[in-house]
Amino acid sequence: MSPNVPIRVVVQGALGRMGGQILDALANEADTRPIGAVDLAADGESLILPGGSSRIPLARSLSDVLGEADVVVDVTTADGALAAIRTAAPQGVGVVIGSSGVPDATVEEARVLAERHSVGIVVVPNFAVGAVLMTHLARVAARFFEYADLIETHHEKKIDAPSGTAMAIARAVVEGRGGPMKAPVPDKETIPGTRGGEIGGVTIHSARLPGRVANHELVLAAPGQTLTVRHESIDRTSFMPGVIAAVRAAVKGPGLTVGLEQALGLGESAEAVREAES
Repeated sequence: MSPNVPIRVVVQGALGRMGGQILDALANEADTRPIGAVDLAADGESLILPGGSSRIPLARSLSDVLGEADVVVDVTTADGALAAIRTAAPQGVGVVIGSSGVPDATVEEARVLAERHSVGIVVVPNFAVGAVLMTHLARVAARFFEYADLIETHHEKKIDAPSGTAMAIARAVVEGRGGPMKAPVPDKETIPGTRGGEIGGVTIHSARLPGRVANHELVLAAPGQTLTVRHESIDRTSFMPGVIAAVRAAVKGPGLTVGLEQALGLGESAEAVREAES
């Protein structure tokens, strides 16, 4: 795209708290412009942008407002994310997925559609730059440790557990170690499920409490030592720089990108790091 032409963006899930802040962030960047809004709760045909600067079309169906969009940002559900990919990609429109709980099958379909239609699709488990850095640090540090426990806390209305970010961190740990961590099994679990779920030996515990936005704490352990990496999003403004970075990445070129590591210059894999140090 021409650097003088703003990226035209439609937001799906626009009436939610996250959607509203994304519209505001897009309207306040010089190189992005919100041109449409989608929400199943839409009541009316237009939406006043935060700050009252202007109105944009509002609809319950993405196809009704896709129009001249360059990118669709979806912050709804896993089903909404899949629908957005299937609707936007064949029209040559890039997609940013920030919905939680997106399954591997959807990510794989996104890869196929991105290649078939030559569009950029970016799937982001967490838009917060600190959370992206935490995942990167977990990948780098994991090869020095044997055990890992991960505690994630979100607001009480979060629909999935564990969070997509927690799963991304756990997978980064396994990738960084080059295999599963050790996960001790208690001889007796007085309350079933107390040890939590598990991905590759990384034990994950989920808490849901009012007053929280998103908190992830990873504890890596080896004999005689532990390393704790912790990130907390205090409010949703923490996600906005990542949203803008993902929108920009979606128009840079075709293909699937998972996470913001590449956009932040952190795209080097753990395998490449190991080879460089060997």
